[in-house]
Amino acid sequence: LSSRSCQPFAAINCAAIPENLLESELFGFEKGSFTGATQTKKGKIESANGGTLFLDEIGDMPMALQAKLLRFLQERVVDRVGSVKPVPVDVRVVCATHRDLNDLIQNGDFREDLYYRVAEITLDVPALRDRDGDALLIAQSLLKDLGKQMDRPNLSFSDDAVKAINNYGWPGNVREMINKIKRATIMAEGRRITAEDLQLAKSCEGADNQLNLRQVRENAERQAITTALQSCGYNMAQASRLLGITRPTLYNLTDKYRIDTTQEASRA
Repeated sequence: LSSRSCQPFAAINCAAIPENLLESELFGFEKGSFTGATQTKKGKIESANGGTLFLDEIGDMPMALQAKLLRFLQERVVDRVGSVKPVPVDVRVVCATHRDLNDLIQNGDFREDLYYRVAEITLDVPALRDRDGDALLIAQSLLKDLGKQMDRPNLSFSDDAVKAINNYGWPGNVREMINKIKRATIMAEGRRITAEDLQLAKSCEGADNQLNLRQVRENAERQAITTALQSCGYNMAQASRLLGITRPTLYNLTDKYRIDTTQEASRA
């Protein structure tokens, strides 16, 4: 939706390119700057001029290049390898990493001044195990897409597969899910993919325990909301402050648990 949406988009994985090549890939090089440089070449930064540069796995960028990247971010100019003439560029920079940059800073593996340049706006993407209910939604979407690719569009998950998907920890995140669903799409004998097809049969064993824990949490929430409403005379604003949540959240929870929020409820 930005003004750069129709402009170039360049991406580079800082962990996938050898250190001795990463600089020239990012910043470009001049003809004759090193053996094999038979012509001048723009780097990823220049190729994204006017648009967006995506630096994937920036936490794996070598320290030597971090200093040069910092200068680019501060001055908005690019120094090609072998050149003495800076090239001005205008790009939006988006970075991603699976590593904890604060830990890297403490260990001396990431520049603190660079961190403050790239972390002006941060978005934390939780792992699947931390997103209650999302695993099944993502799995169903993947099954739909992979089913079309494999010419098996009518596949669905069995009840034990659904239970296993919801209760598995997914240490490999979405990549692991893609792997398991793709395999199951190929190997499933019928139209229903089972937990065994997903190689998650063992995760079903602890499903009942998790359901019990979920029920305990729901019971605790229901009791806390009811107690707060009664102590506040069913004043939703006061009850939400007492519970430490917003009024819209309280309304959603009372609807979810079908809790009567009228004064007559206390008389009943």
